[in-house]
Amino acid sequence: MLTDLQTAHAWIDCPAGPRDHEPPHTTQAITRESQWRRIDHGPEAVAEDIIVSRWDDPRGASSHEATTPENRYFVGIALKQTRAKLTRDRQIVFDGTMPAGSMYLSAPSRQLGIQFQAPCAFLHFHISTDHFPAQFSATDGLNDLVLLRDPLAAQLARALIARGDAADHRFTRCIGQTLAVHLTRLEPPRAKVNALPKWRLRRVEQHIADHFDRCLSLSELANVAGLSRMHFAAQFRAATGYRPREFLLNHRIEHAKTLLATSERPLAEIALAVGFSTQAHFSTVFKRMSGQSPARWRLASKGERGEVEALPRSRPAADSDWIASAAA
Repeated sequence: MLTDLQTAHAWIDCPAGPRDHEPPHTTQAITRESQWRRIDHGPEAVAEDIIVSRWDDPRGASSHEATTPENRYFVGIALKQTRAKLTRDRQIVFDGTMPAGSMYLSAPSRQLGIQFQAPCAFLHFHISTDHFPAQFSATDGLNDLVLLRDPLAAQLARALIARGDAADHRFTRCIGQTLAVHLTRLEPPRAKVNALPKWRLRRVEQHIADHFDRCLSLSELANVAGLSRMHFAAQFRAATGYRPREFLLNHRIEHAKTLLATSERPLAEIALAVGFSTQAHFSTVFKRMSGQSPARWRLASKGERGEVEALPRSRPAADSDWIASAAA
């Protein structure tokens, strides 16, 4: 689904616009949403062509619905893994696991409903239609699009999160422009492949969850799904955005993060516990998927937990899952 990704990774040049010469805004560049996709717009925010907001919900289940304004595209990027179901006009757009770095978007004037089945954290981009070619508004090319593997989206989100409250409006606008350029280069797959049916997918996901600590072959997973290896691999990727092997590795790394954050077990022991034969292989995969080595990730995770525990009880605890280890 991604084309010319190498070119898309290059940052676009962000020339100073009229707003960049105005006095700095007093509001934060990344707004915390009071409700899903709902922003308390001030007079300055209404005039912005790119608005970035953040939605955090620690609840295990919640449902929301919103309609994208007629003059904007809406883009969501997951900051940590969650499970969600997207619907439009009573039709299911997506139902499954969204790893950190997943991206989904909605076209102008389109209604979208979502059911979260796990805690979640998202960056939301509300981008003016002026940043997209005119023909996009006449097609469904960028509507209800879900990308579970988008390295550039993950990098852009990580860049904003790394700035935290220090991010300014010009920086967030530049990130939004880069994202818009990236989206205009996406095109749907040339050949349509039916996604793995939900009941087969859940059987495979449960099998991986139960046996991720040992070797799982493609043939074994295909047998669990009741399909041939070739049909299973293609349909699994269409349903999840991952090859079966990549999905297994992602599950192992997510479990390893839990062990790193909640125990003092040695890295070699954790590597074996999550299914890697050597610590070296574990470290290589962990750094590729998380952007940090296991040791550095553990230190960052424990440091942030210590800061949260030191806060007064009246203040809400800060989320530290994907901030410390965004998917790369």
